[in-house]
Amino acid sequence: MPTGFGRLWTAQTVSSLGDGVTHAALPLLALTLTRDPMALAVVTAAGTLPWLLFGVLGGALVDRWDRRRTMWVTDAARTALLATPAAAAALDALSIPLLAAVAFLLGLGGLFFDTAATAYLPGLLGRDPALLERANSRLRGAQTVASGFAGPPAGSALLALGRAVPLLADALSFLLSALLVRSLPALPRPVPEARASLLGQARAGASYVFRDRVLLGLALRPAVGNVAFLAVETVLALFAHDRLGIHAYGFGLLLTAEATGGLLGAGIASRLGRRLGTGTALTCTAAVEGLAILGLAAAPNPYVAALALAACGAGMGATMVLGPSLRQTIVPARLMGRVASTSRMLAMCAAPLGAFLGGWLATAYDLRTPLYAAAALLLAMTAVTASMTSNRRVEAALQAAAQAAAPDIPAPREPARRSAPDPV
Repeated sequence: MPTGFGRLWTAQTVSSLGDGVTHAALPLLALTLTRDPMALAVVTAAGTLPWLLFGVLGGALVDRWDRRRTMWVTDAARTALLATPAAAAALDALSIPLLAAVAFLLGLGGLFFDTAATAYLPGLLGRDPALLERANSRLRGAQTVASGFAGPPAGSALLALGRAVPLLADALSFLLSALLVRSLPALPRPVPEARASLLGQARAGASYVFRDRVLLGLALRPAVGNVAFLAVETVLALFAHDRLGIHAYGFGLLLTAEATGGLLGAGIASRLGRRLGTGTALTCTAAVEGLAILGLAAAPNPYVAALALAACGAGMGATMVLGPSLRQTIVPARLMGRVASTSRMLAMCAAPLGAFLGGWLATAYDLRTPLYAAAALLLAMTAVTASMTSNRRVEAALQAAAQAAAPDIPAPREPARRSAPDPV
């Protein structure tokens, strides 16, 4: 791995830890101000709105800008942004509108940083598929540990020291990330496209996803998956309490089992891809997710439920390494930001539909119905996308990308590891 990857990995891990702190602290801060469920929902929803409103346009901007500069400037801006609620907390001037605005702007910063990081990584690694899988495995694993295991408990603990403390901790994480990203090697920009409007470039990026069978299959998995997973998440706490007899502490352990499975799945993703082929591995991980949710719906006790959630997490973890790695390998650098943001936007738009579906099915039928519906949806999605991301299609896409890479991508730092032909 190039030495620069270590700095990028550290920067994203530190930033993910801060995200986990804020993810726990913002709702708790809101809870100190109001008990109105709608007001609390506004703070939670505000962080997702940037992806729904500006997802594709943000990707088009990232494709116009220098990716490294976009990342460190965004993190520097988020450092300054968090100073406002921290000062308001210290002065006892916090309010729900302020927290919602902060959540929205942090989400907007996340849109630009995540999209730029996704677009920057292939250039850093010379678009080598094996290196990309290893890199995404490490990034995904570190993100799971930092934002899933360490961040939320740290956020709750820091809040006990003072309302401004978790916000300042997150600000520090963004500052460290900005400094690390600033030290990364500068990469040449992709060959610019013919001058077009921002909206036209955004539309071209979205069209590229929908016209390509492999990319469309990769985008459908998280989109349909989010409908299913949010349907489950909406009723999971109630299902665990009423059907499995799990209370608050046990529910936390149940979620930990899922996160542990996700960490395992991210770790073995590359091995699965080599053993089965990327296309077949993606189909198998999607099937594991569906079957695991089916097992969760039928679980007779908490232990079976924990195993089912761990299996589901493993499938999700592997998918979230293999899918993005393949996308980063086959998409031209000039379109990477738009393609990544289009896929992410589809997934984010699907989430509210899943939450509504889960609530409606639980109300109209019973608590197991959303889980059975989610399993059926995941298995149907697996069947539909299996041919779209088959090994044959994936290999054809990789070969086409290798042939087109020479004029589009700068030479990597380690020629011995390259999979693409030399530039002509």
